[in-house]
Amino acid sequence: MTEKPFKKCSVLVVEDETRLREMLLKAIPDMGFPVKGTRTAEDALRIMEQEPHEIIVLDLNLPCMDGLEFCEVVHQRWPQTRVIILTGFGDLPAAQKAIRLQVVDFLTKPASLGDIEAALERARRNRQEQAAAELDSSMVMEPEPEDEETETEGRATLEDVEREHILAALDRNRGNRAATAAELGISVRTLYYRLAEFQRQGYLP
Repeated sequence: MTEKPFKKCSVLVVEDETRLREMLLKAIPDMGFPVKGTRTAEDALRIMEQEPHEIIVLDLNLPCMDGLEFCEVVHQRWPQTRVIILTGFGDLPAAQKAIRLQVVDFLTKPASLGDIEAALERARRNRQEQAAAELDSSMVMEPEPEDEETETEGRATLEDVEREHILAALDRNRGNRAATAAELGISVRTLYYRLAEFQRQGYLP
């Protein structure tokens, strides 16, 4: 298997506060996600039409088209895209509507970079799990009992492949986590988070 076992999720930040948007554009790449930013929902739609992003970090209080209206359009046109709402005026009706639109997280400003990174990681995993489920549902061929190894490989999830990829990189770097994170293109913090999960699942001592 020569292709990369998992694709980096790209992030689109839709935030009209210049200072906050610029801060996120600087911080998010260190969390292991390619990122692009814009200040309006209209510009964000143009970007999505040209280059659909896997994750959107969205402010609700935007000029012209508001965040929830934009979120509805994204939900209809790009249902696989995961949305994280980051807003300064989160109220209950907005939160309830966001849940109906399958928003991954609803963060209120000021949110810490740790909270944002955790939300991005949840969005990435949510999207990955959906892709794995769709892959499983698309495999409609009859199983071949005489070839159990092939059948097992067909059921492997993206999470399994990602785990093997990370652990192999860790082994290649003789346990050096900084070097492993650099090879994988993710932050050291994200790597520690993933390794802690593997340990809880029994894949690491």
